[in-house]
Amino acid sequence: MHVACVAPECVPFVKTGGLADVIGSLPREIASRGHKVTVYLPFYRQVQSHFPQKKIALQSITVPFQYYNRFVAVIDGGKRDGVQFYFIDSPELFDREGVYGTQAGEYLDNWERFGLFCRAVLEASKQLGVPDIFHLHDWQTAMLPVFLRSIYYFDPMLRNVGTVLTIHNAGYQGWFPPQTTERLLLPWDIFTMDRLEHYNTFNFLKGGAVYSDALTTVSHKYAEEIQTAEFGNGLDGVFRKRAADLHGILNGVDYSKWDPVTDGKIAAHYSAKDLDGKAACRLDLLHAFGAGHIKEETAVLGIVSRMATQKGFDLTAQIIERLTFEDIFLVVLGTGESYYENLFRSLHERFPEKVSVRITYDETLAHKVHAGSDIYLMPSRYEPCGLNQIYSLKYGSVPVVHATGGLDDTVEEWNPESRTGTGFKFRTYYADEYLNAVQRALAVFQDKDTWHTLIRNGMGLDYSWAKPSEEYIKLYKEVAQRRS
Repeated sequence: MHVACVAPECVPFVKTGGLADVIGSLPREIASRGHKVTVYLPFYRQVQSHFPQKKIALQSITVPFQYYNRFVAVIDGGKRDGVQFYFIDSPELFDREGVYGTQAGEYLDNWERFGLFCRAVLEASKQLGVPDIFHLHDWQTAMLPVFLRSIYYFDPMLRNVGTVLTIHNAGYQGWFPPQTTERLLLPWDIFTMDRLEHYNTFNFLKGGAVYSDALTTVSHKYAEEIQTAEFGNGLDGVFRKRAADLHGILNGVDYSKWDPVTDGKIAAHYSAKDLDGKAACRLDLLHAFGAGHIKEETAVLGIVSRMATQKGFDLTAQIIERLTFEDIFLVVLGTGESYYENLFRSLHERFPEKVSVRITYDETLAHKVHAGSDIYLMPSRYEPCGLNQIYSLKYGSVPVVHATGGLDDTVEEWNPESRTGTGFKFRTYYADEYLNAVQRALAVFQDKDTWHTLIRNGMGLDYSWAKPSEEYIKLYKEVAQRRS
């Protein structure tokens, strides 16, 4: 089977979020199972440093718009771990400072940038190899199935290709003016309430959700949540209508990079069988945050996150003063909304013996936080999948999470009677509930034998890409069979 993954970002080329990690791992896993896999990405400025000398796969593809044509090249990115990479090169659209926009906001021509990207991929595939399945990721690629089932409906080369759209975060949908319909040369009869129109906007994600053969989200719980008004962001009705074709497939993680047994970014290696190295990692973390004086019996709490309300920083801010009465030390690593950056700077100034903050993103320091923390806090308001809680489990940093999306799917509440479970959860999004969950963790932390059992429970779990990739392959085959 030939699968073409179409995505707006991918490590190591360009990354703004967890989607990039998925595209860096899932195609490789599928290829390792004997399938042909191609990945298409835009040739952003950030990508260019990886290819100082361009190798041209296709010299020129014509992409028509309402009043003009654009001419794009396709760059051959070569094969990596059995996966063929191609990049759509349109300098006037992709050779820019930001991926999706600047600090002033998103680029106003994102409709053109990603509309062109989708159509160029269709044209390129006709020359470079038509796949059995296009696997699309988020709103930036969601126009591909719309084009495929409208403008390209009678194209004999493409009409039997299946489409799978993965929704990594339903909060980002790609809303544009109604005129986008004719600008992309689409027929006006698709701009209706049951197709792409959404509160008088042209909605990329809605179009993909309506026209794709199958939909997936990045956890079982999130697949249920996006069918509700609270999490569907206005598209819950569309998702409910497609419920039979909507699948929750939990993201995997790359244990070649995130495993305390082999991690080169931490102070000492350790495993579930031998936890000795974790103490050295904890000491190393405290030194990195200027807190070498913290006592062994003090619980070290860690956060690595984008500083935003969605990530639960409003709740953490509400409980922090009450937490300072506990025997804890909190380390926070991340950047984000200026309000929270300034708030946590001030908390560090007010409670230097209890809180230390680094307003930056540092990959090495992130590994140190996971390895050196005793407890990992992830109180996200919503979290489609989440990767950090999975990393924390592997590193023996016990997670305290809000029971939403992938957090609920991956963390099991500790049961002292059966001595099962891997962390602590709170179900209602209230500060008191969050504080109670942290206090339950702190109480168990006092009993080192019990705590080590809890740690080992989490470290023994397998959230690699092996099982998710099998689920995707099964879905690809079902869609391809329907289209054949």
